[in-house]
Amino acid sequence: MMKRRSLAILLTLFLLLGLTACGGSSSGGSAPSAMMNATADSAAAQNGYWKDSVEAPKEMEARSEALGGSQDSRSALPDGVKMIYRADLELETTEFERADGEIKALTRQLGGYFEEQSTRTRSGGYRSASYTVRVPAARFEEFLEQIGNVCTVSYQTQSAEDVSEFYYDTESRLETAKIKLDRLQELLSRAEEMADIITLEDAISETEYQIESLSGTLRHYDALIGYSTINVSLNEVYRVTEIETAPLTFGERMGAAFREGLRDFTSSAEDFAEQLAYSWLSLLVFIAVVVLIVKLVARARAKRASGVKKENRGLFHKKNKTAPSPETEHSEETKE
Repeated sequence: MMKRRSLAILLTLFLLLGLTACGGSSSGGSAPSAMMNATADSAAAQNGYWKDSVEAPKEMEARSEALGGSQDSRSALPDGVKMIYRADLELETTEFERADGEIKALTRQLGGYFEEQSTRTRSGGYRSASYTVRVPAARFEEFLEQIGNVCTVSYQTQSAEDVSEFYYDTESRLETAKIKLDRLQELLSRAEEMADIITLEDAISETEYQIESLSGTLRHYDALIGYSTINVSLNEVYRVTEIETAPLTFGERMGAAFREGLRDFTSSAEDFAEQLAYSWLSLLVFIAVVVLIVKLVARARAKRASGVKKENRGLFHKKNKTAPSPETEHSEETKE
């Protein structure tokens, strides 16, 4: 009798393992059915799942409506679609402190927060800052629109990722794991053999770990879905980049080319003057070394030239001493 009961427990355990594998491999597609959504939502509500999440979708929507924001980024989506919004921005400003304060005020106004922020000073005394901003998904587009009133946007890119299939598949696996845990605990309460108890406890421990992992994954995706991520880079500049419309005619293109060339030349001249101002001491040392080398070379050439002159004079005097005088030559000719 005991052996039959033990065998029944093991068979039931194997069936539960098979049920978990089937639940893990099943996928509801990119757009899950209404029945799956209703089952998953009711199971999550019964198990108190939303208590562990960052925010329930209804609570997020209520908060966004209370803030007075539009639902443009989510209202056009079909029911049950899970989207993650991201954006990267590069901003330029000549008033760094004002821009920094307005970015922080805009983030608070839209109900967001800063995940990371840092400030540093570059060469030349110009400052730059980096922010990782998290704003409610319903205020994502509003943030991108209003940030252009704060600073000059020199670069912007944004993306949207549909994670519905993975999200609902993970949610289904979590529900299956919870059902499996309940049945394992029920079997454990009936087990009498020590071997069965040890086997069931191991299976329960593994199932609990699986539930924690799947719950953490869903919480992570709830945070990404509920709050969009925007990476912002703010740079202090001497002159902001002018964004011009594309010229159409040849004259407009030539005029734009001349203006751009003049701006580039002016900017290069200013940068060169700034570099000279920073390296004036090194430049003075370099000039002094060059002048010293030139003087030494000139002095060496002068010495070499004077030595050549003296040598030529000595040779000339020797030639005069050895050569006969004209009177001596004339007397010799008379004698002959």
